[in-house]
Amino acid sequence: MSAIFLSNNSARIAIQPQLGAGLSCYDVVKDDHWEPIFRTADPATQHPFHLSNILLVPFSGRVSGGGFTFDGTFFPVERNIETEKYPIHGSAFSSVWTVSERADDHIVLSLSADGPGPFRYDAVMTYRLEGSALVMRLAVTNRANIRLPFGAGFHPWFVRDRQTFLTASAEGVWLEQADHLPERFDPVSKHADMDFNTRRPLPDRWINNWFSGWNRTARIEWPTRGLAVDVDSSEDLDQYVVFSPSSEADFFCFEPVSHPVDAFNLPGGPQAHGMKVLDPSGSLTIATKVKPIRT
Repeated sequence: MSAIFLSNNSARIAIQPQLGAGLSCYDVVKDDHWEPIFRTADPATQHPFHLSNILLVPFSGRVSGGGFTFDGTFFPVERNIETEKYPIHGSAFSSVWTVSERADDHIVLSLSADGPGPFRYDAVMTYRLEGSALVMRLAVTNRANIRLPFGAGFHPWFVRDRQTFLTASAEGVWLEQADHLPERFDPVSKHADMDFNTRRPLPDRWINNWFSGWNRTARIEWPTRGLAVDVDSSEDLDQYVVFSPSSEADFFCFEPVSHPVDAFNLPGGPQAHGMKVLDPSGSLTIATKVKPIRT
């Protein structure tokens, strides 16, 4: 199945149902031409990590130890990317989704998944254009016959140029080990170049960190392009990840998520870190709105 385009006079997106219901572009009209908000992906790519946005469910980030223990039972979780040491980002992002509804301003896709590990779930993803704004809504229902901790999030690759600024509240930040698992948790005030409580340029160095204490609103600014976006997320997305390899990269990821990397295995367990325990037939719904602003 090829990409499906939604477009109006202000914005356009390209959806890839066969590649995790991800996006390969999100552009807006400015001064009579298209400007990318998310990076533009090669429409022929077969790797979800080369897209413009992917879906994180039934968990976000990596899982250590070959799986996790919950309610006294150890559940193995298999590796899902050949180049990754640990299982990462669940299974929705690499699955084939079905288009269940399509209109001029929105598209609805569905997935019924078996795995990874103990997870059995149904998911429904809606992309909607509201003028130049993009609204993403993801609902997941536990189809397993046992209760399980679920997490979710969105993983967009935003454009990065020489002047990209981020404002996003946070109280603390997880620092990562060499294998990208959490090393320790610090007050964000101890790391000036990652303290986005006030408007700050992205660090010149590698950054791949999870932040807690987010009020679910953020602003990304590109002064040289005369553009900014406001990011607003729903109640369960009160944490975020920032990733970018360097100042030379043409992208950075700002990921609204429900929990940190390896929340299953952190001290206190998954519920202490934002994961939601869903009983059989229980559900979790998340949403994020990206609203462009001319500056």
